[in-house]
Amino acid sequence: MTIVATTSDDTPSFEHVTVLAKEVVHALAPERGGLYLDVTAGGGGHAAAILDAAQNARVIAFDRDPSAVEAASRRLSRFGERALVVHAAFTGVADWLRSGELGPVQGLIADLGISSHQLADRERGMSFRTEGPLDMRMDPTAGETARELIHRVSQDELADIIYQLGEERRSRRVAACIKQALAAGELETTLDLRRAVVRAVGPRRVGGIDPATRTFQALRIAVNRELDELRLLLAALPQLLAPGGVAAIISFHSLEDRLVKRAFLERDLWERLNAKPIVADEDERSDNPRARSAKLRAARRVAEGAA
Repeated sequence: MTIVATTSDDTPSFEHVTVLAKEVVHALAPERGGLYLDVTAGGGGHAAAILDAAQNARVIAFDRDPSAVEAASRRLSRFGERALVVHAAFTGVADWLRSGELGPVQGLIADLGISSHQLADRERGMSFRTEGPLDMRMDPTAGETARELIHRVSQDELADIIYQLGEERRSRRVAACIKQALAAGELETTLDLRRAVVRAVGPRRVGGIDPATRTFQALRIAVNRELDELRLLLAALPQLLAPGGVAAIISFHSLEDRLVKRAFLERDLWERLNAKPIVADEDERSDNPRARSAKLRAARRVAEGAA
């Protein structure tokens, strides 16, 4: 885990529009002061909104993407010692806090999914719109790439990944075509992968989405162990938050949202602040199309014996 001090250098080329910022600040109510965690720092937008809303609040922001760590550090430099950015995934947050002897925090924000920067960076290989290597790692310094995963697993295992994480009903045909392309030496880039998917399901857009969308989502989730990381974060939340502390989590697809909803239904641990997820208003959806699929759920940590 790397700690990055904030700097005042030129802003790096990391573009990411913060989603549901005012709703997150409302849920966390940082005017109480104290320490807050942003476990998906991204470009630093949510952390900056929290710090702007409360002059006596501090934020520690975490991200597994080194580019995001750098960008957030630069954006938050104006807050001085009130902001700190750390290179770590969800699984490293609790250990980092313990190592610094920092107690439970007053609030936490997690903005799940991928950033606009990650999608736009062709070297990440997360988008089928441009040609790039079959990588898909959020942290390009660790773990196996999407191509390595495809090579490692069996065709049946690949089909299961695509079905379970991408909710692609034609996963058997997709997996077969991907493995055929790999065997033929025709699976090196993102566009190679898209061509393999199109051979399996055809070029027609279903429900307005590209035929490769579900497969790319599934492989990205698998490569980054996104659902496993989320489960570990949800399990750690009661220890991370002080009684009365608030967790605010933004999800972008049903797999994530179901996990968050289920966790917050534990009444001995959580008081839900919204029975239904909060979504972006019409103005935000118009300004930022990515916000259309964002769902915010927030819950307050119940004090022991209060439930």
